Amino acid sequence: MTRARNRWTAAAAALTGLALVTGCGSGNVGDLPLPGGADLGDAPFTVVVEFDDVMDLVPQSAVKVNDVSVGRVTRVELDGWQAKVELEVNDSVELPDNAMASIRQTSILGEKFVSLAPPATGSTGQLSDGDRIPLARTGHTPEVEQVLGALSLVLNGGAVDKVQVIARELNNAMSGREANMRTLVRRLDEFVGTAEESRAEIVTAIEQVDQLAKATRSQRKAIEGALDDMPEALRTVNAQRANLVRMLEALTDLGSVGTDVIVRAKDAVAADLDALEPVLDNLASAGDALISSLEVLPTFPFPDSLLGDGPGEAAAYQMGDYTNVSLDFRTDFTKTIGLMSEAELKSLKEALRGDGVGAVMAESVVTP
Repeated sequence: MTRARNRWTAAAAALTGLALVTGCGSGNVGDLPLPGGADLGDAPFTVVVEFDDVMDLVPQSAVKVNDVSVGRVTRVELDGWQAKVELEVNDSVELPDNAMASIRQTSILGEKFVSLAPPATGSTGQLSDGDRIPLARTGHTPEVEQVLGALSLVLNGGAVDKVQVIARELNNAMSGREANMRTLVRRLDEFVGTAEESRAEIVTAIEQVDQLAKATRSQRKAIEGALDDMPEALRTVNAQRANLVRMLEALTDLGSVGTDVIVRAKDAVAADLDALEPVLDNLASAGDALISSLEVLPTFPFPDSLLGDGPGEAAAYQMGDYTNVSLDFRTDFTKTIGLMSEAELKSLKEALRGDGVGAVMAESVVTP
């Protein structure tokens, strides 16, 4: 009786499963939603993401933002040499239009999921239905197989014995030099600390170098022209090499002569400076009076204080007025005439013959 009941139960379960499969028509099992999936909301939006490698990502995989499930993968297709992944995301999710996408794992052996995140800087717009995230803004984390493969290459590819050789050579190099190595490490620590303290100055210097590079780039044609002309200039300098050498040798001799002159004349120069000191003291004592005298000098013998400050006042002295001027002129005819040649002296005597000056000249002793 019990066996018969079990047979009927199994038959009923089989018929129920057959009915369910038949009701699904031609649908794919992968299209069925997984229990416990993300809440897509009433009106989820669709986003297409391009990947160069989706690894083993499959439909119904989770879509997460900050490790919180917000959607699912609905389709994975091959588009040329790239993979095209279609996502459905809850409409309450707010991401910039230039969002980043990457394929990650929940754990070392966990399932794959698509992670969406805003860029580090420069977020613009808002991600919406029908948007596409291009290949330039997608990526994936290293696979466990890739990590193990790289480790296997290190362990089995002959790198371990090289590490052993490096360690042995380092040990030989440091043997007996422990004190020097400690000093080196301490100085390196001080250097790194100083560099850390001067980080702002270093950044400023790098920025200034960047500005210099930009300025140099803007003068690229001029620099190229100068470099093109440089060979001809060097050939010209090379052709004048002998003359340049002689000039430098002459400069050496000139320096020696100049040094000798300075050494010999230093006492006289010092004496002249000492004698000049009282003159400078008197000029300094004159002060404002010297400046006032210099203002009068260009207008001598009729200064502005006499004729007036304006042209109208000065013109009044030309309308019947007069000004007395007293001039005292003294000279030594003996010295003046003594500098003349015989012909000049003869002409002067003929020009002054019969005048009152002749008596003065007669009293002068002149030696031509």
